[in-house]
Amino acid sequence: MENIPDFSLGLNSIKACITVYGIPNCDTVKKARDWLTAQGVDYVFHDFKKQGVPADLLHAWLKAVGRDTLINRKGPTWRNLGPEVHATVVDDASATAVMLANSSVIKRPVVAWADGKVTVGFKPELFAERLA
Repeated sequence: MENIPDFSLGLNSIKACITVYGIPNCDTVKKARDWLTAQGVDYVFHDFKKQGVPADLLHAWLKAVGRDTLINRKGPTWRNLGPEVHATVVDDASATAVMLANSSVIKRPVVAWADGKVTVGFKPELFAERLA
């Protein structure tokens, strides 16, 4: 049988290509997930604690938003790493190493949208714009 694409898929099927990356007990991740669910948006959740940080995506995230956005320098994980580790984060390679070793240092949620864009954090008005 010939493989014919199904063009009858609705908008929610397209939105299902959204992936939310984070930690389930993070308040900001909870708010983002609750908001998406309330809007009827299907998404995939990637749990950093259970599934790890997707190392193959970190480069793209850094390119899209920059390490100053991606690394949460205000959170307790960053503070607990200490100044000796802080001093080592001087470029994307060193930032990647720290994020892979300490997933909680990544600002959350990281959202990969259906159109390939990446955002970090949650603001309802920005999520609404992304879905418009």
